[in-house]
Amino acid sequence: MFIATLIASGRLAAGDISTARDRLDAAGCSAVADGWIEQGVAADVMFAAAPDAARAALEGAFAGVDVVVQQAEGREKRLLIADMDSTMITVECIDELADYAGIKPQIAEITEAAMRGELDFEAALDARVALLAGLDERVIAQCLSDRVVDTPGAATLVRTMRARGATAILVSGGFTRFAEPVAERIGFHYAIANRLEIADGALTGRVERPIVGAHTKLETLRAAAADLGLPPEATLAIGDGANDLRMIEAAGLGVAYRAKPIVAAAAGARIDHADLTALLYVQGIPRAAWVEG
Repeated sequence: MFIATLIASGRLAAGDISTARDRLDAAGCSAVADGWIEQGVAADVMFAAAPDAARAALEGAFAGVDVVVQQAEGREKRLLIADMDSTMITVECIDELADYAGIKPQIAEITEAAMRGELDFEAALDARVALLAGLDERVIAQCLSDRVVDTPGAATLVRTMRARGATAILVSGGFTRFAEPVAERIGFHYAIANRLEIADGALTGRVERPIVGAHTKLETLRAAAADLGLPPEATLAIGDGANDLRMIEAAGLGVAYRAKPIVAAAAGARIDHADLTALLYVQGIPRAAWVEG
């Protein structure tokens, strides 16, 4: 049995659920039941067959509504692996650091190309950090305080999953000086990220090795699942950029969050409209059971 979960950024009507059932039946998926998770916000439609056809039939069919299709069994996940920049927080930290150096457009262009998968991630990271050589390290704390904002729903997602026994790990291609405090305030168990090399109170323009990239994210997912004795089906991974693709594809539920086209096309699920609490509805968890962030 499969479930299609509909989550509205505005209002979800009973007629939308009826239409979803009709579209599933027309696609040969055999809708069998439906029900609210949260009245007017999120609902499930259960169906018997052809999940790929269900996704094709429902995604984009309702304005402002995200649709996630998955197996009904095991929908609540026990491990969350999350990207940081433009996923758990609203900015790309390296771009914001570059703004203090007066070169944000130059660095942001490289960041965007790397996240679209057009550049090698490690080479692009080295190139961007090299441009920051000489930047006063005190700018990092200022940037963290002034620019780094948590994505709506991030803390509620993580704290609710943890309260229900899940493990949450932040794995970032960004930097520990941002990832560690972000992980602490949102509620992750711990963070893994790159370390900026600093000497005499300034950035040297180099990143310590090894670089945290796509391989590290994938291996963190696999190692954490093995340590916890979890099958892949019990894992959830979320990100937005090309360096998140491997972990997204390996997870039981891999989610592209307001993602670059290459990621949105490859992920098993997309969230384009709602905030991160959508992933609680996707797991069948109603608002009454949330731990608010």
